[in-house]
Amino acid sequence: MNAGETLMPLEVAQARLLALAEAAPIDGLERVGLAAADGRVLAEPMIAGLDLPPWPNSAMDGYALRLGDWQGEPLPVSQRILAGCAPQALEPGTCARIFTGAPLPAGADSVEMQENVVVEADGRITFSEPLRLAQNVRPQGQENRKGETLLPAGTRLGPVELGLAASIGMAELTVRRKPRVAVLSTGDELVEPGQPLAAGQIYNSNRRLLIAWLQRLGCEVIDAGILADDLALTRAALGALHDADLILSTGGVSVGEADFLGIALREEGELALWKLAIKPGKPLTFGEFRGRPVIGLPGNPASTLVTFGLLARPYLLRRLGVERVEPLGFPVPAGFTWAKAGKRREYLRARLDKGRVVAYPNQSSGVLRSAAWAEGLAEVLEGTTLEEGDSLRFIPLSELLG
Repeated sequence: MNAGETLMPLEVAQARLLALAEAAPIDGLERVGLAAADGRVLAEPMIAGLDLPPWPNSAMDGYALRLGDWQGEPLPVSQRILAGCAPQALEPGTCARIFTGAPLPAGADSVEMQENVVVEADGRITFSEPLRLAQNVRPQGQENRKGETLLPAGTRLGPVELGLAASIGMAELTVRRKPRVAVLSTGDELVEPGQPLAAGQIYNSNRRLLIAWLQRLGCEVIDAGILADDLALTRAALGALHDADLILSTGGVSVGEADFLGIALREEGELALWKLAIKPGKPLTFGEFRGRPVIGLPGNPASTLVTFGLLARPYLLRRLGVERVEPLGFPVPAGFTWAKAGKRREYLRARLDKGRVVAYPNQSSGVLRSAAWAEGLAEVLEGTTLEEGDSLRFIPLSELLG
């Protein structure tokens, strides 16, 4: 870091991006079936259209009775109630054989599990344990009442949320439309996988990483390819992305005379270069091209991973109306030492081993293999040293990639 260089704290950059996201929400709604709703964002609150359960039911296989009518004598069994049946009202002085999930007959208020019941030779049953009113009964509306809000707008839908929708009979949900994100790469050194490498060239891993990641986030991806080092071609490529909600680039956007992406943004939009107080991922760009937001991520693969996960991903989710966009992390003892306190917050590719977090040996920002090995990011705060056993925050990759 250059002497006197001013770096932007991560929290400041996150707050700025989230403010920009809230000012440009993704418009447009869609009505989709549950089978197509996984990963989408709820656009309207999920309101229960019925009580759940819709009637009192048995939590056990056993026998239903009216506790106030029982004086301790053996009871005859007047009916057998399976789940899915509509029972008759309970005859006074009797009990009903009942199975888990079956509706309680009118007049019954308690269920005794079959393990605590003795069936006499004449078919009557005796209860071997003391009984309590309403035991083993799931009351009507125990889970929710009709008209109750079950999920707020802005909820990301997953298997549990879709199961909840199905439980109240909802076959379709109103969701935000998918964000359209254009992904492009810059750099003459980049070659697509499957093509031969010339001297000085490398394969383009970032675009494949980002496209797969964006699809997991429920985005519609526009593959804009690799930008040629030509100003007219760059303008034409950017101009063709007029339907994108976000243009996402990787590679250096700078002030150099050969930086044609930066030139195009300055000439026909806005460009802000942020120097972040994190490692990897110091350079970040936010700007506009003809009114379309542009986020420029650094080109090294590990830097792309960290900056997309901590900054671009929350930005996209907030534009969809998601409230909680920060990844969950938890404290874990360090399984390594950190002797030199840095001026930037470091995110180490790391994994858990016997209850401690261990870091990949090579933390170079160009080593993507470190992320494939890792289970998450270990956060080493600026100005911090660590001894083995000291606590640090661990962010699972599953929190970032999903």
